[in-house]
Amino acid sequence: MGQLLRILHGMGLVSALVVLALLALGPAFGLYKPNAVLAPMILTVLMLVLTVYSQFGIIPAMERDRIAAGGAIDTNDQSNQYTAHFNNLHNRSERIEGAVMLLGIATVVLIAWAESSRT
Repeated sequence: MGQLLRILHGMGLVSALVVLALLALGPAFGLYKPNAVLAPMILTVLMLVLTVYSQFGIIPAMERDRIAAGGAIDTNDQSNQYTAHFNNLHNRSERIEGAVMLLGIATVVLIAWAESSRT
């Protein structure tokens, strides 16, 4: 699962940078009003920060716990400190991924609004 998340996060990081570049250049080409792209840019940066934290903070810590637990995590064994820490990180990861998804939906809505209110 970690490998799939790494791929997904990599795609998200590249996509966020492309979106930021397009939003930054949009007003220069007359596609958007400068004020209209500010909120989507802020939300995109938030998604970028959360994805970086998950990719380079949470996933490596979960991998260390998995290795320390002997290579496999039994999520029902709460007596094992590595399992408990892994489960906490997993819950945090789920909340962060959910937040990124909601921010992404809000960003799409705000970009659509900026598109409809352009010049």
